[in-house]
Amino acid sequence: MRRAATVVLASGLLLTASPLAAPAQAATPIPAISAKGGFLIDQATGRAVYGKSNDTRRQMASTTKITTAIVVLTTPGVDLNRKVTIKQTYRDYVTRTGASTADLKTGDKVTVRQLLSALMLPSGCDAAYALADTFGTGTTTAARTKSFIAKMNAKATQLGLKNTKYDSFDGISTTGNNYTSPADLAKMARHAFSSSVFRDVVKATSYRTTATTSTGGTRTYTWYNTNKLLGSYSGANGIKTGTGTAAGPCLVFAATRGTKTYVGVVLNAPDRFNDAAKLLDFGFGSTTARTMTLRSLPAGTQRD
Repeated sequence: MRRAATVVLASGLLLTASPLAAPAQAATPIPAISAKGGFLIDQATGRAVYGKSNDTRRQMASTTKITTAIVVLTTPGVDLNRKVTIKQTYRDYVTRTGASTADLKTGDKVTVRQLLSALMLPSGCDAAYALADTFGTGTTTAARTKSFIAKMNAKATQLGLKNTKYDSFDGISTTGNNYTSPADLAKMARHAFSSSVFRDVVKATSYRTTATTSTGGTRTYTWYNTNKLLGSYSGANGIKTGTGTAAGPCLVFAATRGTKTYVGVVLNAPDRFNDAAKLLDFGFGSTTARTMTLRSLPAGTQRD
């Protein structure tokens, strides 16, 4: 027997979702998804459209980087053209942890804007480290990254997220205290998606750019977006993948059709891209998931 989804109403009450939840869903059955938790929210109004285990805390893997990005973008006076020199420490961290990487080269000078693409497309933990080290405060790298994580937690508090905590800048948790809930993560994603720079970054299927090397030369970087929903689901325009041993496959996603934009989350979702398509179909009242073919990533590129 299929477990009913739940919808969070503005009053805070939980009701069983029904085909009458919204006009667009009138002809669309409540979707069954593989994810242990899921949520769909109207970007414009914040109205919840679908929920499954809304407030259950789960590991979130690299979807953490959504908060990394928006903390940077909401820093007062942030300069996207600021040059950041890549440290060997960032590369050593990726090697030591086996983390996903943008393969940033030691000594290269890259801009904050470039680092955001390196963070969000190939899910570069080296880029996350660089941003935390740059935008944190303190006299050492350890102090600066710790203060940056504190800023991430402050952002969650600012948004009223009760089931979210960060202990890392990239989702690689050493304590297990890096968690969120489907509802909380959707709210964080909605906040991030209100930034035009953030939207511009996460909608790209690939990003090609150049940086200055330590010797004054030029290096070209090309990063591919690990979010296969882009280019596969009509209207998809973000946001972030994540995969971890404890978290399982995760996806935060967004799509726009006409004047309507939905932002959604699936956590611990074996079939995350199809789950996302089903939830978006539920919002839009469409059947795209039935015929969707996922975009393939080039051989040898990052997977997350």
